[in-house]
Amino acid sequence: MTAVAAIDLGATSGRVMLGHVGHNELSVRPVARFPNTPVRTIDGLHWNILELYRNVVAGLGAAVREEPSISSAAVDSWAVDYALMRGGRMLGTPYHYRDERNLPAVEATHALVGPADLYAANGLQFLSFNTLYQLAADREAGTLDLAEGFLLIPDLINYWLTGQQFAEQTNASTTGLMSITSGEWDHALIGRLGLPRAVLPELVAPGTPLGSLRPEVDVDSAMVVTTVGSHDTASAVVAVPATNPDFAYISCGTWGLVGVELEHPVLTEASRAANFTNEGGVDGRVRFLHNVMGLWILSESVRDWQRTDPSVELPGLLAAASALTTPVAVFDADDPTFQAPGEMPARIAEWCRDHGVQAPRSPVEFVRSIIESLAVAFVDSVRTAAELSGKTVSVIHIVGGGSQNELLCQLIADRSGMPVLAGPVEATAIGNVLVQARAHGLVDGSLEALRGLVAAAFSPRQYLPTTR
Repeated sequence: MTAVAAIDLGATSGRVMLGHVGHNELSVRPVARFPNTPVRTIDGLHWNILELYRNVVAGLGAAVREEPSISSAAVDSWAVDYALMRGGRMLGTPYHYRDERNLPAVEATHALVGPADLYAANGLQFLSFNTLYQLAADREAGTLDLAEGFLLIPDLINYWLTGQQFAEQTNASTTGLMSITSGEWDHALIGRLGLPRAVLPELVAPGTPLGSLRPEVDVDSAMVVTTVGSHDTASAVVAVPATNPDFAYISCGTWGLVGVELEHPVLTEASRAANFTNEGGVDGRVRFLHNVMGLWILSESVRDWQRTDPSVELPGLLAAASALTTPVAVFDADDPTFQAPGEMPARIAEWCRDHGVQAPRSPVEFVRSIIESLAVAFVDSVRTAAELSGKTVSVIHIVGGGSQNELLCQLIADRSGMPVLAGPVEATAIGNVLVQARAHGLVDGSLEALRGLVAAAFSPRQYLPTTR
């Protein structure tokens, strides 16, 4: 059996992809796509996790109908969010990382363990929604006292599919509770944070078979559920079609994850000050990267305009923005003011006014300003990653949805002075498929060998720097 199913859950949409892998063979195709729309209730912003799971099961059913011989399925998703568990049940619906409850928990956490000590222990950049801050918010609310465990989103889906409760290592590395040196839960740090050690599930590596589908899943298949790099960026980095080791990557979708792949973490004060993170990768690699706000800023702006003018469409705006020859504002795409949903153009304009910059005056100017600002942020992060790590970078790979944005790719090439190789779009699903396939003996070899398969099957588009 050469077919596997990748369940790829993003912050705005999900998909089930069917992958075929073998010697010199690699292909993926979608069998189900569905939206991922959060729900705001009286107590905050939540993920509609039950609807997501319903769509996952329906997608697996569709995959089996197309390819009855599927041998494995695996889940990847965004990081940091989780469900508290008791007696095998969720204690409430998982909060969305953009919920406002996290901010007060930051101060309470840093009163127990300062930012420098946290970075020395876990190697993570400061983000107000990291799991350890969310758990602190649950502790203050009293809900953590009721929990017997917690499961990150992919681990929760795996549990519902198989009945097995484990934490996959690459995603667990984003919680802030894992030791950057040992790769295990940091019980000493967890104790200092006043969090219960008993809620931590057992860690497993990418490529671990978890078990068959439970009868309640109602999908007629003998497939095994397998762990992969369940943090979506970990899977995306597997599928970077790099043939040159001196590469940087940009995994660009709702977020822009910008960095380099290393053998060892970078834990210097300069790295902490630059807010770079050391996250777990497949095969023990380190994803040394910086989170940039990403295409979230653009999609939120389009949603805002569509509320008053439903005819607004992104392709037309991008075409007009590409043709624009007048200068536009460049703003700090990393500013936390752009993290919350809603009224994005107004917040961009306010940032410009506060910083003495002429704000964009039309949707086309806003789009060009957003793309220019993202390009600046991405290139700055590539340069900083190289400087902090000592790694030589001679080419930039951009994968994910952002690789389709021709204006963005060209601006990155122009500003960096390096070639940009764009694609594949479905890198996360491809990386998911490859790790499953290797775990079940359909392919073998190192990450570099897997990337060779990607490069052969999905030729990236090249953007060369232009002079202006």
